[in-house]
Amino acid sequence: MKRNNILAGAIVTVVMMAATIIPGSASAQLKGLGRTDLQQHDLSIPGREAVQVLVDFKPGVTAPKHSHPGEEIIYVTEGVLEYKLEGKPPVTLKAGDVLFIPYGVKHEVKNVGKGEAKELATYVVEKGKPLVVLAK
Repeated sequence: MKRNNILAGAIVTVVMMAATIIPGSASAQLKGLGRTDLQQHDLSIPGREAVQVLVDFKPGVTAPKHSHPGEEIIYVTEGVLEYKLEGKPPVTLKAGDVLFIPYGVKHEVKNVGKGEAKELATYVVEKGKPLVVLAK
């Protein structure tokens, strides 16, 4: 029984941490990282949904390594962001650049510019699963 309580507490902690960096929860934001939830809709593909958000990064801020239960499509709207996808060399994108992140690929993002940076993130994910899985 005690082990189940500890496990439940750990799961809640991970979910709360995940919600601070990526949409899907109304919890507090990670310092220097903000988001605006734009839309969330079921898709014609059974068990899938689309989620779209605008993510704001203060200078020097990094979104910790994580993955998603589906694909992420990025469009940088402002500033300069460095993406580190597991198994690939880092890529730096500026406003107007795009990036596709495949299902389950662990990645992190850092604002490497001098000013604020923003990305439009569109997720095509499995419905009912946590949007973010923090890497170990």
